[in-house]
Amino acid sequence: MEGEQNKPQSAVNAELKDILNSAASPAAQVFDPLLDLVISNGVLDTQQVEEIREEQKNSGHTIRQILVDDGYIAEDDLLGMMAAYQGCEVIDLDGVEIDPDILECVPANVARMYNVLPIAMDGGTVTLAISNLVSPEVMDELMFVLTKDIQFAMAREGAIRSKILDLYGEESANAADMLDSLSSDLSLTAEGAGQSEEDVAAQAASAPVIRFVNLVLYQAVTDRASDIHFEPFEKDFKIRYRVDGALYEMTPPPANLALAIISRIKVMSNLNIAERRIPQDGRIALVVAGHAVDLRVSCLPTIHGESVVLRVLDRSVVSLDLENVGLPEDIYEPLTIDIEKPNGIIVVTGPTGSGKTTTLYSCLRRINTIDSKLLTAEEPVEYDMDGVVQVQINPSVGNTFGKVLRAFLRQDPDVMMIGEIRDLETAEIAVQASLTGHLVFSTLHTNDAAGAVTRLVDMNVAPYLIASTLEAVLGQRLVRRVCSDCKQGYDPDDDTLHRLDLKREDVGNRQFYFGSGCRTCNKTGYKGRKGVFEYLRISDPIRELINERRPTLFIRERARELGMRTMREDAIRNVLDGYTTVDEVLRYT
Repeated sequence: MEGEQNKPQSAVNAELKDILNSAASPAAQVFDPLLDLVISNGVLDTQQVEEIREEQKNSGHTIRQILVDDGYIAEDDLLGMMAAYQGCEVIDLDGVEIDPDILECVPANVARMYNVLPIAMDGGTVTLAISNLVSPEVMDELMFVLTKDIQFAMAREGAIRSKILDLYGEESANAADMLDSLSSDLSLTAEGAGQSEEDVAAQAASAPVIRFVNLVLYQAVTDRASDIHFEPFEKDFKIRYRVDGALYEMTPPPANLALAIISRIKVMSNLNIAERRIPQDGRIALVVAGHAVDLRVSCLPTIHGESVVLRVLDRSVVSLDLENVGLPEDIYEPLTIDIEKPNGIIVVTGPTGSGKTTTLYSCLRRINTIDSKLLTAEEPVEYDMDGVVQVQINPSVGNTFGKVLRAFLRQDPDVMMIGEIRDLETAEIAVQASLTGHLVFSTLHTNDAAGAVTRLVDMNVAPYLIASTLEAVLGQRLVRRVCSDCKQGYDPDDDTLHRLDLKREDVGNRQFYFGSGCRTCNKTGYKGRKGVFEYLRISDPIRELINERRPTLFIRERARELGMRTMREDAIRNVLDGYTTVDEVLRYT
């Protein structure tokens, strides 16, 4: 490599830091470094910057994807611009022969995690093909993990991914190899016995532990896991992913590595690694395999060490457009009408992990206009939304739902979102806000839409207040989709139809489906999830039942008479249409 690539790495770091901190325009100060770079090169005007910023928040796509896919700049021009600032040159990977021995200096999980490919080795310096700007922090981390000096060459993103797949092979073989490396590289005493805090911190910062944690995060994101569980037991240390609502265990690391691995996660989330007696919560923001990912971290002390759960919030997976929530047309239309009302309470109900928050955010995004003031009280705040004032609930410092919501009423809001109605105080404030001309969104943990009404009555909210303020209740669940690559049809027997309360003529000549299991779905038979819904609009007949304190069963049956389709019926419709299986319907509805 010649020319600018020979620039000292310290000079490149300093120059890149200048770009990251540049203020080419007032808006540039808050943007992605790549966006700052193209702004400073005069590629975008102010209006285009705002459009890109909005699309990134709504779609979850990277700045790079938007710039290239939407035609703001050609990929080759963008590569040249990035190479100039990174102090390297652009190469065509198709014309580069890579010695297999060079691959050994960069482990497969590191290549995939950072989307880098080793292409040359000169003494103690390895040249990595990259497709995006590398921050000084990531550069330092790569040098530490690889224990080598590094320099870069810029190449197309798709070419790097393709080469990584061709040269490193399948991903599944890496976990066991990494565990072998981790065990041999570290000598840790069982369960941290006799280790000082300095020893624990040193182990958490060691290259093998960093590589292993990166591998876990990489696999979770690529498998589209919603949660990662690190669970210490007396003789085992388990790591499990929740994918499409079900937990799957990965190859467990040795139990004596639990302390180092959990400490690494706590370091990444800026938590106190010396404090293991009380629960702690934190967040990690990082880029994994090109995805901007936000991780919510929860640490819980147990008798065998700290149990840590990471909630994975990947905006490229979740769409906040109401059209993409998956609502049936007969629910989508009345919901879009109800969320435009000037006042009232709209409740979304379902168990944890049923997509309630995503639905609420999608509703807020639909009505988030310049002439409306939107406030949310959440525990925790899951997604940042432009134009919405979001408040984090923190009971440990006295910042409770009640206190925040009372303050909301003095903030001149048009719309309020309450993360969850948990008690009488929260419910009363929601009712008060509705009566004084505000639209209120919230969630409840009940089994169905009708149950939300009686849950509010059980909280001792006056029935006449519920009847006069509640506008609608949306009940929802998420069922797993049958894998399209391995799904097989079959004719249901009479017992199956009886369990679903179906008649043979209801099915006609349609087949039911199940997944036989394949590589695409990790042998589970399912890939992805789909919502099933029921929508209870609070009409006058329903209000009469509420005022009479009628139980859930009466309200549900009256709503069905008035045209409501239950979640079970919606789920059965999805079975008949070939989206899911009978087992999923019986499990979740």
